Amino acid sequence: MAFAEDQEAAIAMKLMADGGNGSEEQEAPILTMDLLEHGDCEEPHGGLAGWASAGSCTLSAHHDPAPDTPPPSLSATADDDDPDHHRRRKPSGRYILATGRAGEKDGLRRAIARAPRPKITHRVSGWVGLAGAEEDAGHAVHVEVRTEDGKRVGGGVVVPEPGKWGEIQGAFRVDDDAKHHHPRCVEVYVHGPPAGVDIKLMDLRVCAVDRIARLRHLRKKTDKVRKRDVVLKFNGRSSTDAADTDLVKGASIRVLQVENSFPIGACISKSSIQNPSFVDFFAKHFDWAVLENELKWYYTEPAQGQVSYADADALIAFCDAHNKPVRGHCIFWAVENSVQQWVRALNPGQLRAAMESRLRSLVSRYSGRFPHYEVNNELLHGNFFANRLGDADVNAHMFRETAAIDATPALFVNDYNVESGNDPNATPEKYVALITDLQKRGAPVGGIGVQGHVTHPIGDIICGALDKLAAMDLPVWITELDVSAADEAVRADDLEVVMREVFAHPAVEGVMLWGFMQGHMWRSHGQLVNQDGTLSEAGRRFVGLRTEWTSHARGKLDGDGNFRFRGFHGRYVVELTTGGGAGQVRRAFDVSKGDQPLVLDMDL
Repeated sequence: MAFAEDQEAAIAMKLMADGGNGSEEQEAPILTMDLLEHGDCEEPHGGLAGWASAGSCTLSAHHDPAPDTPPPSLSATADDDDPDHHRRRKPSGRYILATGRAGEKDGLRRAIARAPRPKITHRVSGWVGLAGAEEDAGHAVHVEVRTEDGKRVGGGVVVPEPGKWGEIQGAFRVDDDAKHHHPRCVEVYVHGPPAGVDIKLMDLRVCAVDRIARLRHLRKKTDKVRKRDVVLKFNGRSSTDAADTDLVKGASIRVLQVENSFPIGACISKSSIQNPSFVDFFAKHFDWAVLENELKWYYTEPAQGQVSYADADALIAFCDAHNKPVRGHCIFWAVENSVQQWVRALNPGQLRAAMESRLRSLVSRYSGRFPHYEVNNELLHGNFFANRLGDADVNAHMFRETAAIDATPALFVNDYNVESGNDPNATPEKYVALITDLQKRGAPVGGIGVQGHVTHPIGDIICGALDKLAAMDLPVWITELDVSAADEAVRADDLEVVMREVFAHPAVEGVMLWGFMQGHMWRSHGQLVNQDGTLSEAGRRFVGLRTEWTSHARGKLDGDGNFRFRGFHGRYVVELTTGGGAGQVRRAFDVSKGDQPLVLDMDL
């Protein structure tokens, strides 16, 4: 029997036992009840019941008989087993209109009828639209969830297209109320556009995430996207030599996967590689590396003319010693407060000269060393060089010049909050528009970086964003993944949600963690490895996922000298032990993507 089958059976049993989350918080599936109502989430609802104005606006109930909405985003592998596939529904047409708004904080509010369970992620979904004189100005509508003491615990944001309904997709989670020992009450607020713009709200729902159903779906999706049937054919040295043919019949075989074609990496730093526990975990569990800060312009040239690549060189040499490819992060950074002071002080002519010098110096020095480059980081959140130079083409110029100096790397855009549904500056639609504009200007964009600094992850929101980016037909990488939660079980659950979503998505080709060890991370409460070198629950979950996503099999050849198994894409070795004193035969082979079984003739 194959090792992989034993392993998958155990995982399936675990999912049935606890939803795959490894904690005791969730002993049974959570029903997807709408917490704004007392009925099932499938039941349409509307009207003013329960809603009140936030601020000075006036509320009224209306009906749109044919609401014009964009089509729902469906995963490339969506099927009837997808729990979110069943939740996609047409809007009811019944909506509430908030008029007479005097400011951005004016809008609608409503108390959630049922107190949400602590430590459980909840989905906020619905449709919003705008009306009034400035409805075409691209205003963001925010749905915020707050506790009774005013603390914001999550929500979502959308920028509706003019004349259309925009779909809200957000998330929130509440902590235990240790003081009062009861679930915390929360309210939903809908606001955002400036005074004079009316808000329309339709079919807002608040539902607990059905984690068990989602994980079951992702396991099936992963099997479809990341695995393939393989037939290894052993027919002896000569098909006419009966003795050789008999030799392989019934021979013992062992198949070991030595490399998964989906790399998982992590960032490293000058200080982190001095820690033996860090180095040990990194060497054992990661495939790629990225320098956290040591390649950035502010690090390599903190004062004008004082350029040093010594720390970057040392980290790259460390990666070479451990046989880990390195991503180039980053040539420039578009957010002004991330640009060093001396660069910000330059006049346009001086800035252009300094920019060109930086580009030539860095890219020529490491020509051929990096498979990826992030060219100008976070263009959705800043545009320092274009604004200072008055040159709308400068970002595309950076891509073109980088490619001219070094044709080796795929050149990436890279940004944050694209997958979260909570940032009006970083919607997937805006990211697609940015990439399209760069391409029209001749920029050889070779990949899309989604950073993944995730809070309260919900699978279908992440998947929906990836679906929209996949339409660009470019490789997508999760470039800076971390999840933060003080509760270890919650952190582990969040990490698993994101890892399973991205691994199951066909557009994603790799994941980089933005740190993994306490004391060597940009974000607190995100560690997989504690400061003393022990694994957190998130670390144990991560190691378990890596094991789950590695295929091993063993058994005996059938009467035709064949061996069949289903395995993850990647590099394998096979060991065949024959009888008659012939000993052991060892061969290497690759399992590539494909819908049809891979048939390989193993030359003996």
